[in-house]
Amino acid sequence: MAITASGLYGLTLEKMMIDTLGLSLESESVVFTMLVLDALTPDFNAHDFRSDITANEVVTGAGYATGGIVETATEVTLAGGVLTYDAVDAAWPASTITNAMAAVGYFKRGGADTLDELMWLSDFVTAASSSGGTFTVQWAAGGIFTVDFTPP
Repeated sequence: MAITASGLYGLTLEKMMIDTLGLSLESESVVFTMLVLDALTPDFNAHDFRSDITANEVVTGAGYATGGIVETATEVTLAGGVLTYDAVDAAWPASTITNAMAAVGYFKRGGADTLDELMWLSDFVTAASSSGGTFTVQWAAGGIFTVDFTPP
């Protein structure tokens, strides 16, 4: 299988909801975004750590390092029963990146990838590349993700 949809990683979301991580989505030192290839088959019910997906990270090269980049200007807002998470668009200047199919957000614990909790996957729908230019993931105007706490 391949990437066919965007979604939140349920195990980490559950941990966040019951406050067992001790991490903040608004931290500008531990929330990272990495790029992955279409070969990844995301399992939103079972994948919980970066080690579950690192085999499908884009090949490191000019302007891209393993693990991606830290998110900046992160913001969590709650309005009308909807929690919204947003940040500045992720960008890799002067990069050569081939066939990135999705961006994955995670909490970087500073050690092994077996400790870095996954948060979201944003599907690009079509593979994207850069060749010595800036590769930018432009987050949706409504945020990276929203959680609707209002019953249907």
